[in-house]
Amino acid sequence: MMTDPIADMLTRLRNANTAMKAQVDVPTSKLKEEVAKILTSEGFIRGFDTVGDGPQRTLRIQLKYAEDRTRAVQGVRRVSSPGLRVYKKASDLPRVNGGLGVAIVSTSQGLLPDREARRRRLGGEIMCEVW
Repeated sequence: MMTDPIADMLTRLRNANTAMKAQVDVPTSKLKEEVAKILTSEGFIRGFDTVGDGPQRTLRIQLKYAEDRTRAVQGVRRVSSPGLRVYKKASDLPRVNGGLGVAIVSTSQGLLPDREARRRRLGGEIMCEVW
């Protein structure tokens, strides 16, 4: 049993990105799919698909690189962990890398990027930061 599946997903993403892989497979969950949707909409990954049937489905994430082999994801950091939850008000949400990155926030209206949470004036648990 894994204690922090989001940290596992981010570590797999970071490792595949460092190794310049085209895609990475991660065991799927609804929360991981929402994180992947946000990363796709913010332009950090090319896209994702769910592969397989039943409880052993996997999330296949296509990584994004520029023509000169520069990575779209420069860094990933898990902020809130099962042992230490980090909650912030909407006015205290961090700006990642001067606004070039995104903080994924778990709010009462679901997972949102930090800009959208600020716009809706919603605080919540800061799941991770990607830049």
